[in-house]
Amino acid sequence: MKESVLDVLMYLFEAFADADTEPEADRNVLRGELLRAGFEEPNVDKAFAWLDELNENDAPETGVPYAANAVRVFSDSETARLGVDAVGYLMHLQHVVILSPSQLEIVMDRLMALGDTDIDMEQIKWIVLIVLYSQSDQHEEYARMENLVFEDNPASLH
Repeated sequence: MKESVLDVLMYLFEAFADADTEPEADRNVLRGELLRAGFEEPNVDKAFAWLDELNENDAPETGVPYAANAVRVFSDSETARLGVDAVGYLMHLQHVVILSPSQLEIVMDRLMALGDTDIDMEQIKWIVLIVLYSQSDQHEEYARMENLVFEDNPASLH
């Protein structure tokens, strides 16, 4: 099975996001379930590390708030890694207030933390969903993003 860390994350998210039960509290039990599902051990371990880092980055905002007219400039390496369309999509999500500036930074951090994995637009949407889901006060934004992920005919950004 040639799954990536992102595949493990998406599997976990799909299994537990809409479930009425919380995931198994014992990480070893959950890890065993993922291995039995066919995921490779290094990818499972990297997925748990990725989630741990997400939870560390999920702390409340501190310091100076972002200015309302601030513009996020993407680095050459970010643009090369994600592509111009993906960068435009992320900027669109910020413009329509699905992502705040600080959430965009968390999404970018988590996307770049995936390593050398090729990331397509659908996967970016899933990472945004996971980030919003991890923040307990983002119910409306999560619901709006969920609609974008699951809609049959995505609307044009223009």
